[in-house]
Amino acid sequence: MSKVQRTLVVLKPDTVGRTIVGEIISRFEKAGIHIAGIKMMKPDKEFFHHHYETIGQMISRRGQKSFDLVTEFMTQKPVVAMVLE
Repeated sequence: MSKVQRTLVVLKPDTVGRTIVGEIISRFEKAGIHIAGIKMMKPDKEFFHHHYETIGQMISRRGQKSFDLVTEFMTQKPVVAMVLE
């Protein structure tokens, strides 16, 4: 019995703003990749602080200014999070 591998894909706000989410999803489906879950969400700055600093140490590695620029961009519009199998 083989174990199913999963990966998280996050379509960033510019993808949502350019209305190309459907095109990207269809490319995954055409490639035979199963979408196990999908959700549109608008994470807040606290979410991104946890993601970028606790997991990736962004502030520690690149500084507060870089973190502020990224979180400003990522909170402009919703993101689409997908779990692929």
